[in-house]
Amino acid sequence: MEKRTLGKSGLEVSALGLGCMGFSSTFGQQVTKEDAIATLRGAVERGVTFFDTAEVYGPYGNEELLGEA
Repeated sequence: MEKRTLGKSGLEVSALGLGCMGFSSTFGQQVTKEDAIATLRGAVERGVTFFDTAEVYGPYGNEELLGEA
């Protein structure tokens, strides 16, 4: 996976990121916890290191899924 520098932080992240909004109950049809974790693990296995989460997607739900994955 190609890497890019994130802004002026010096932090290197994958060129492709994964948006996690769809893993929460606040947007669209709810996916199962198992499917969300499988998707996150699949992304990590493919070199993704940049994940878009936000408190507005649901209080800490996405971050907890990432931690479990």
